[in-house]
Amino acid sequence: MLGRVNHIAIAVPDLAAAVAAYRDTLGASVSAPQALPEHGVTVVFVELPNTKVELLEPLGGDSPIAAFLEKNPSGGMHHICYEVADIIAARDRLTATGARVLGNGEPKIGAHGKPVLFLHPKDFFGTLIELEQV
Repeated sequence: MLGRVNHIAIAVPDLAAAVAAYRDTLGASVSAPQALPEHGVTVVFVELPNTKVELLEPLGGDSPIAAFLEKNPSGGMHHICYEVADIIAARDRLTATGARVLGNGEPKIGAHGKPVLFLHPKDFFGTLIELEQV
């Protein structure tokens, strides 16, 4: 069911500082910031040869990333995103085994313009998992 790792997401308290660190210190190619109001975040992607790193900053006080940063003020790994061929089939298979899909269970459109779902971290050893249909 799982394909390749699409990206690793890191929540950051200051997106400009994180971009500078990845671009200027590490020499990485970083995308332009993209606001995603429906997800409550502003994101950039660090492009790597084999995957991406997504840097997330809260967009508004009710952002789930704001709550994450309250517990982790310096930031930290937020989730890992895996690719799937059919997100509805993946969701149905996972829920049939007892895995919990966050939200209403229906895919939302993610930063890449593709359907995404998030799986409860308590079902996956403390790791929030995003599935993205490719």
